[in-house]
Amino acid sequence: MKRMVTIWIISFGWLACTACSEAAQIEWIHTGPDGKLVYKTTPAGDKIMDFSSAGYMGGGVALPEVPVMRTVEPSGGPDDTAAIQAAIDAVSAMNPQKRFRGAVLLASGTYTCSGTITIGADGVVLRGSGSIGPDASTIKMVGGRHCAIVIGRSGGRRGRRSGEDRLSETIETSIADTYVPSRAVSFTVADATGFAVGDVVAIRRPVTQAWIYFMQMDNLVRDGRTQTWIRAGSTITTERRIAAISTNHVTLEIPLTDSFDSKYLNPPGTKVVKTTPTLLVAQAGVEHLHIQCPPMKISYSLHPYTAMRINGQDCWARDIVIEETMNSVSISGRRITLERVAVNRTVPNIGASKPAEFAPNASQVLLDRCSGNGDNIWHVATGGRHTGPIVLLNCTFRGTGRVEGHQRWTTGMLLDNCRVPEGGIDFKNRGSMGSGHGWGTGWSVAWNCTARDYVIQQPPGAMNWAIGCIGRSKPTPRPFDSKPNLPVGTFDSPGIPVEPQSLYLAQLAERLGPQAVKNIGY
Repeated sequence: MKRMVTIWIISFGWLACTACSEAAQIEWIHTGPDGKLVYKTTPAGDKIMDFSSAGYMGGGVALPEVPVMRTVEPSGGPDDTAAIQAAIDAVSAMNPQKRFRGAVLLASGTYTCSGTITIGADGVVLRGSGSIGPDASTIKMVGGRHCAIVIGRSGGRRGRRSGEDRLSETIETSIADTYVPSRAVSFTVADATGFAVGDVVAIRRPVTQAWIYFMQMDNLVRDGRTQTWIRAGSTITTERRIAAISTNHVTLEIPLTDSFDSKYLNPPGTKVVKTTPTLLVAQAGVEHLHIQCPPMKISYSLHPYTAMRINGQDCWARDIVIEETMNSVSISGRRITLERVAVNRTVPNIGASKPAEFAPNASQVLLDRCSGNGDNIWHVATGGRHTGPIVLLNCTFRGTGRVEGHQRWTTGMLLDNCRVPEGGIDFKNRGSMGSGHGWGTGWSVAWNCTARDYVIQQPPGAMNWAIGCIGRSKPTPRPFDSKPNLPVGTFDSPGIPVEPQSLYLAQLAERLGPQAVKNIGY
């Protein structure tokens, strides 16, 4: 069906009316005569990322239905934490059948909990009887400061970056290519001796003073004090598995999210290290649950309750309704799906500093049909030095909050058919804000999204895109600078949706076939 389109050009960007044309075809990605996706390549060889490996088991795999092994009833007493934890511990002690030990089912009703419920073993699921309505299972948070539910091994470092979970390092080489483009799946190393197909490697991109200067992050000052974006001498680590080796040419299973320019990275150069990853909790999930705490008109730094922390591999949360927590859901690890997770607030955060209700600080993470409501918050915000893919698919966020690559260079983020009608979507330079957040993200894409406005900026040596998006472009200078506006990123087909309708689903179908799309509910 064709629809008419009208676009109004305004002094600071563009705005589309509610009547849009049929989907447009663009040059950055379009479907070729053979039905395959065709990607435009920059002169350096960079392309828009293949994001399709994001999610549980690397994308395209249905979330499992795990059999119930224990059932807990609400006690009606002052604290149900111990009873729920005892059931989880009992299932955790069982021998796994294939990948799973079993699920703990919470019967309908309210469970008063003053402490954290922890899933620390593989193959264990905490399942409620529903997230809304009379059959809901509600975790009512009371008592001192705590997180309602944690998936992760005890003693593990919270917020661990993907690719930095290492027990041992055995063999090391370095990238020999002058330039490795974003979205590359292969590169040449100085010496591939000792590496084999199936090995996990940590690709360590050095943070050099030359690169910091190139990114114009060497002059951050706030209140007369120098701010540090990323410390020179540190690294940004990407963890990948080797798919093939030919002499010294290494091919990876999934693409790289960043480019590697030896002009700014040598010395010391980018290291490729054979590594044994730390054993994260795997095949664990939380589902069909309501998490609730009292509404508090308070600064998020003083708020006592968060909802979920997931530090795992091939884990998930689905059909969860969360009310009134702050910094509600934090993710680290790899290959994690959040499906239909909602975070709702009825009172605003107080103060200039804002909580991040979803913090997807992991690799291969998918937020699918998630939602949020609230003002003066980050609906979604990434931390520093994470390498994607990080995908938000068909998510809706209401209120004045924003979605953004928040700080210190996280790469490979896709917002696909997301809606932020009262707020915005930002891939930008935050300058000296937050003690030197600087460039928050590069090589990131907003695809067929709707927002009130967008701050999409182009970092030196990288790109950010807004393609087929409805809302106005909002050019801005670096925070605390009066001028000039920073270079605007690439806006393609502003106000007119493009084909394919969903980039993630199209890439998934092309890589794994149409059944993979059906497996995740599309």
